Amino acid sequence: MSKKYFGTDGVRGRVGEHPITPQFVMHLGYAAGKVLASTGSERTGVLIGKDTRISGYMLESALEAGLIAAGIDVYLAGPVPTPAVAYLTRALRLQAGIVISASHNPFEDNGIKFFSAHGAKLPDETERAIEAALDEEMHTNSSDGLGKAKRIDDAAGRYIEFCKSTFPADLDLRGMKIVVDSAHGATYHIAHHVFHELGADVIAIGAQPDGKNINDGYGATAPDNLRKAVVDNKADIGIALDGDGDRLIMTDSTGRLYDGDQLLYVIARHRQGQGTLHGGVAGTLMTNLAFEHAMQKLGIPFKRAKVGDRYVMELLIENGWQLGGENSGHIICLDKHSTGDGIISALQVLHALRVNKQTLKEATRDLQMYPQVLINVKVDKGVDCLGHVKVKAAVTDAEKELNGKGRVLLRPSGTEPLLRVMVEGEDRKLVELSAQNIAEVVRKVAVS
Repeated sequence: MSKKYFGTDGVRGRVGEHPITPQFVMHLGYAAGKVLASTGSERTGVLIGKDTRISGYMLESALEAGLIAAGIDVYLAGPVPTPAVAYLTRALRLQAGIVISASHNPFEDNGIKFFSAHGAKLPDETERAIEAALDEEMHTNSSDGLGKAKRIDDAAGRYIEFCKSTFPADLDLRGMKIVVDSAHGATYHIAHHVFHELGADVIAIGAQPDGKNINDGYGATAPDNLRKAVVDNKADIGIALDGDGDRLIMTDSTGRLYDGDQLLYVIARHRQGQGTLHGGVAGTLMTNLAFEHAMQKLGIPFKRAKVGDRYVMELLIENGWQLGGENSGHIICLDKHSTGDGIISALQVLHALRVNKQTLKEATRDLQMYPQVLINVKVDKGVDCLGHVKVKAAVTDAEKELNGKGRVLLRPSGTEPLLRVMVEGEDRKLVELSAQNIAEVVRKVAVS
């Protein structure tokens, strides 16, 4: 059964428009509280963290009111990264954690996502139970049944120590100059401290949030300022996180960018060499074909999940593996944390570089990424392009032309009336031509 409000990453939208309004979010907090209270715990506690969006104040208050009305004790962490909420929920032995964030989206958007007591995304059945509770009227508990609120003053410090604990105790970052870009987001007061306390000379950028500048020209989705700062400061490496701190990209000393696939390769190859890989590696439908071929060459099992870190996590758990990620920069190391974490993933890359005495360029020398072309085509509602005979024929023709040295992926957008046409392969000209040909066929049949 499809869900009405919850997407792959919680409830998200434009602030002031349903469902991201204080009225709905208070009701959401109440509904979540009633579901969590029914689990049988004597006293239920929930942690709330947020990124730096100005709307976070309003939504935090609304959530707090709804949860307390349902009899839930609330622990307020203030601005902390999404993975910090997952960690603190486990560390404080609470029943759930809630993050107020819209990740890499602009400040006008916001969202609410939940973590279980184990620091993982809520199961589908729990999200459905919360949606069912939203259909019921709010009935505030009597005064003796209300929850209480408490602020966690040392949330940032606890998380900094946790991140550092995932880096080998006998290793440090002394002698390295690192630029850290926090996207004016939730890691602004955390990320640079982690790398500095491990010994690096750190230049912090994107660390002056004003409530409206999150992801604006800085961070993993806007890396130009990172590249410039690395070159200008003659740094060894650059690290860019997104607004809520669960994804990253990196640059080498020349400002060359390395995406999630390349960083995942560095970690996987290092772990294989150390004998600590434990199974295979999970990617997504968008993982570059060159990565898959590189895993085959190394003899590392590889499987693809649907796009979204939630599905990568499901694939890892299903196979008993620990390492996976997306080309967008979500990397999951389940032996280090219960969810994707930009800071911890960066530390795993730095661990590999330090032990092997390599630069990013040297560590990825054997991974030659294939050209990838993505074209978005508008599709009228109700039109089944994927099943259309002409589209199928165009895909078949392209796959014949690629002759096993590339692949074609057609994927409907989950949020817009678009069909994403992706082609990748060794020959850039052939990839571009194939993508254009398929997109043109889709345009002709996309109108109802």
